[in-house]
Amino acid sequence: MEEGKNNCNIVNVGNGDGKSKENGISGSEGRPPNPLAAVYRQCLSSGDPLGDASCKKSLVRHPSLQVKTRMLDISVEGLNINDCPADYVPSLRSGAWSDIGVRSSMEDVVVRADNFVHHYGLKDSDQGPSAFYAVFDGHGGKHAADFACDHLPRFIAEDEHFPREIERVISSAFLQTDNAFAEACSLDDGLASGTTALAALVIGSSLVVANAGDCRAVLCRRGKAIEMSRDHKPLCSKEKKRIEASGGYVYDGYLNGQLNVARALGDWHLDGMKGSNGSPLSAEPELMNTILTEEDEFLIIGCDGIWDVFMSQNAVDFARRRLQEHNDPAMCSKDLVDEALKRKSGDNLAVVVVCFQPRPPPNLIVPRGRVHRSISAEGLKELQTFLDQLDA
Repeated sequence: MEEGKNNCNIVNVGNGDGKSKENGISGSEGRPPNPLAAVYRQCLSSGDPLGDASCKKSLVRHPSLQVKTRMLDISVEGLNINDCPADYVPSLRSGAWSDIGVRSSMEDVVVRADNFVHHYGLKDSDQGPSAFYAVFDGHGGKHAADFACDHLPRFIAEDEHFPREIERVISSAFLQTDNAFAEACSLDDGLASGTTALAALVIGSSLVVANAGDCRAVLCRRGKAIEMSRDHKPLCSKEKKRIEASGGYVYDGYLNGQLNVARALGDWHLDGMKGSNGSPLSAEPELMNTILTEEDEFLIIGCDGIWDVFMSQNAVDFARRRLQEHNDPAMCSKDLVDEALKRKSGDNLAVVVVCFQPRPPPNLIVPRGRVHRSISAEGLKELQTFLDQLDA
């Protein structure tokens, strides 16, 4: 891998044990630059992003954004972290890897924080681990991905309802990030770009995944791939219906003939994409959640460049074999990226692997089923003839 070409694409904002590795710069100095106009940058660098009156319009949560996102059919409605069972506590380890691939520039950004609460100076909870992982796949430039990388986790951590009303907090944070970026773009039109976003939070034994776009999260549960997100493509029947109801259209598989995703942050510069009363391009995430158990082995989060060449179960099988060999989530992330390159993925590549167990995945022993034997009519006739001869 060419040295330095993936610089600053992975942001490590607080390891739990400091042992995980990635190919980006780690620690606070590895945070990507905040792509804001001079005025906006100045108010954020003061140390208190809400302290300057000129910033409050874009950073304070507007009441209209305090909404609960629509849940997917398989999710548990109204998840309350306080109701989650405490008999199982996952042991978190994570790693990440990214590569520019065949593209001329790198627009993917990854965030991983094994100790999310500690990094943001929040009071430690007695609910067990608190972690945040995300992948942002930029398009039309990297500004939106860098902006979301910096702001989305802050909006979650700073919400007074975190972690009690986790679903509402995450949904609000996505919309807040989108609107804050619109404000930044109004100050500097050079920031024009967009990004898909997928975030996964582990709070105690609960895993919550929020997705807007075509990144994907796949959970390995005793060797079986459990998709924790749905790809938001314009041709998806649910997305196509929503797009058309919002005044948009799908042409040749593209939203308004321009984007190949139906949900994303940013893209405020594209005419007809976003507005105040429903938009063809939505920043609202869809959420899935589950309660982790001892059968849950690891989670793969990847940009669409990974899933262009991997089926979900195929990726789980591949990652599982690698973890059985070296039990290192960072090496496993690199293995997935390298394999995607071998399979001729035509996009930037970014992966996060989160392990929930300290030990490698066990070998699965498939129980041998009972063998059912039958005798044909001809065989029964021959057997009867043989028995008759014995009686003679």
